[in-house]
Amino acid sequence: MAAALSFPFYFLLFLCSVLLPSHEAAFLPELPNLATISFEEGYTQLFGDSNLMLHGDGRTVHLSLDQRTGAGFASQDLYLHGFFSASIKLPSDYAAGVVVAFYMSNGDVFEKTHDELDFEFLGNIRGREWRVQTNVYGNGSTAIGREERYDLWFDPTEDYHQYSILWSHERIIFYIDGIPIREAVRTRGGQFPSKPMNLYATIWDGSIWATSGGRYKVNYKYAPYIAEFADLVLHGCSVDPTDDAPVCQGNDARVYDSIRMSPDQQATMSKYRAKHMTYSYCHDRVRYSTPPAECTLGHETKSFLPSGEAKFNYRRHRGKRYGHSSSLNSADL
Repeated sequence: MAAALSFPFYFLLFLCSVLLPSHEAAFLPELPNLATISFEEGYTQLFGDSNLMLHGDGRTVHLSLDQRTGAGFASQDLYLHGFFSASIKLPSDYAAGVVVAFYMSNGDVFEKTHDELDFEFLGNIRGREWRVQTNVYGNGSTAIGREERYDLWFDPTEDYHQYSILWSHERIIFYIDGIPIREAVRTRGGQFPSKPMNLYATIWDGSIWATSGGRYKVNYKYAPYIAEFADLVLHGCSVDPTDDAPVCQGNDARVYDSIRMSPDQQATMSKYRAKHMTYSYCHDRVRYSTPPAECTLGHETKSFLPSGEAKFNYRRHRGKRYGHSSSLNSADL
């Protein structure tokens, strides 16, 4: 991976992961040479022609959706394990039906046995907040959707916020602003993502499903919808796609595999999930009469409806619920 070291960004992440876990609940992993890169150093445009625009010497990417097309980009290399991150600012105002995605996939290489790790941002009607959805597929296990949805403690349209994926041989951790929100451990055998993937970012029209099951569509009167991406990080094992048995070797593999969440980090993640998770596939008894094998259900089941929706989500005020600060302390969870 070609990378130009961004010292302020690395130093910030180092401080967050080492000095501030108890105060700021920032738990990004410690990784050497964690650098941001420009678009040309690591990515290529997928679609959207002029709907992809570069700013700030190519270190900020704007993807726009209008009635003509959306836009997207992908990493130039495939990676087998690593840490992948971007700071993202979402479109404001009426955004029903709009989907912004930041994800890893190898669907164009392994059509029937593909792996995927998703951050999906689902737009909403005016006065209701964006939702964040994560998903995990392994070895073509698309018959089982492993979606989880969450609300946020900030307005993701007002400023950039960091969304990160750590993927090692043993575990996957999703982070928002350095706070772990989901961990998937290798317990599903062949259904754990295990093949090299590209990193993608897209914006597109998801009117048929993204907002209230398709009830609210994209209204192009408010177009263009612009999603902004900055602080791009590709810290992974770059592999040759023609290699029949690629592996992540050496120091990188040992670093990724050594990362574990501390008890404090686990506790913070549990608090976040209890307060902000609005849907869990593990609790969706309509889709799955028998929960998927990796689901361990406990006393929290009583907090979910048979549809998998969190009960507290139905009691909330219908307007915006963002707090006054974009920072989050452990006590806030």
